[in-house]
Amino acid sequence: MAAATTDGSSDDLHTRTQQSPLASKRAQQGNTPTEANRKGRFGGFFTLGYKEGFSQWWANVPAAAAEHAVLSYVPYLQNPPTQTQTDSAPPSANGSTIVVSNDPDKEAVPIRTDSLTDPYGPRQWNSELVRLTGKNRALNEFSVERLGEAKDQNLVMLHGYGAGLGFFYKNFEGLSRVPGWTIFALDLLGMGRSSRPPFRVHSKDRQKSIAEAEDWFVDALEEWRVKRNIDRFTLLGHSLGGYMAVAYALKYPGHLNKLILASPVGIPEDPYAVNAEMPEPSQSTLANEISQDQDVTTKHTNSNVPDAAKTAGDNNNFLNARSKGQKPDHKDNDNPTSAPRKPLPKWLTYLWDANISPFSIVRWSGPLGPRFVSGWTSRRFSHLPPNEAQALHTYAYSLFRQHGSGEYALAYILAPGAFARSPLIRRIQGVGRQMISLNGTSTSSVAVAQQRRENGLPVVLMYGENDWMDIAGGYAAEQKMNEEKERILQTATAEQRSNDRGTAKCLIIKKAGHHVYLDGWEEFNEVMRNEMEDVSQHARRDHMPSKGAYP
Repeated sequence: MAAATTDGSSDDLHTRTQQSPLASKRAQQGNTPTEANRKGRFGGFFTLGYKEGFSQWWANVPAAAAEHAVLSYVPYLQNPPTQTQTDSAPPSANGSTIVVSNDPDKEAVPIRTDSLTDPYGPRQWNSELVRLTGKNRALNEFSVERLGEAKDQNLVMLHGYGAGLGFFYKNFEGLSRVPGWTIFALDLLGMGRSSRPPFRVHSKDRQKSIAEAEDWFVDALEEWRVKRNIDRFTLLGHSLGGYMAVAYALKYPGHLNKLILASPVGIPEDPYAVNAEMPEPSQSTLANEISQDQDVTTKHTNSNVPDAAKTAGDNNNFLNARSKGQKPDHKDNDNPTSAPRKPLPKWLTYLWDANISPFSIVRWSGPLGPRFVSGWTSRRFSHLPPNEAQALHTYAYSLFRQHGSGEYALAYILAPGAFARSPLIRRIQGVGRQMISLNGTSTSSVAVAQQRRENGLPVVLMYGENDWMDIAGGYAAEQKMNEEKERILQTATAEQRSNDRGTAKCLIIKKAGHHVYLDGWEEFNEVMRNEMEDVSQHARRDHMPSKGAYP
């Protein structure tokens, strides 16, 4: 990939793959390292000192308290509701399965903000544990509901691998300003403060085991939807949550108004992901996730990204910097890869295939756990005010040390190097194009004569300007979905063409990395509000509002 020219033009973003981690520039800026950073071979990486790390380990802050502390930074809220039916006590030393409490005193009381203290209110904020069928299955939910107006739209937010709904604390207030919308953020089953039942895959077949791992999450989401009596909703997923959002749209068609994928993992097909040739750790997504410094990311403008591509969809499948007469190479976009890479170290591949998660190391490390976690949090949250960064560090550590559950799905879904074992680029064109019954439900037990195809689904892919996730994969997915639309409409009737809603576009959030919702939260919130208002306008045109949020 050629470097940007001196006159400001840049090369094709459609061919951009994983980005090298940005080197920290604090030393160049004259920052003085702490005593902890001066000591030891890895002192500069694990920024928390031994004494501070031991104190945090000893304090053993429960995840419920840590989540409460993070959500207290939501504007106009201050004292957020927090259900304590899960993770109200520190994890036990033996890592036993989390027990879900039935004590009604541990349920949260909704908090209402009025128009006197909340300029965008009145709003109701609530924290609830939604129980699902089966043993020890429940989802942690945080919601924001607008009061005194009709509510006919719902946004559901899914976090990434090992994270939790608290990471969206910069988005709850901004997104809940949109009239007629209720916001739901969920902890994925087996992650965050949702219950953590044992994760097991029973099939020996490769494809079936991948499907089982995906179903662990998407079946729980569908059961939650039914419990909440929500007919249709807009689904936002970040990273692994984005991957699961696509899997949900394919397995449970007919329930989405729009699909928004924020720096989703697993789109590109990498020929080295399941074979001997693997990416170097420094080129894998997980390595970049740990080493990229957000203080640099949020202040850095990437010259390889054309200004016209930032927060503007490339609906023509051409790069703005490319000649408009030259179409992107379809083959390259289907399988965007860089030059052959060297194999991953055998020890890393062994740990991955043995399903030894990063969080297992945190749990095993005892008093060193907070220090290990600081290697990620000190970089990931370096652009935030110190108090917020500290609250997020404590929150992350409190989640990472919980009993292992949903985290063990990762090895079935991603190969070493964090490329998907079943890449989404092979199937994303089916989003919004599944067969459903005439009344819009699943077709599993419906005769062919009573089936119809979905009318398409608007899909938005968002990446950070300095994202190390594969942006080229996003453009390839956009092109593949648009080509599928063209293929289907070739034989469609005039009415079917008029009713088709399928669109796909890629957006770039300026001065943001992989965590676009946090790095560039103001622009992210503005883009999201525009997408939400688009859904509302479409519903008003069709005179078919979505079903209300609660029974």
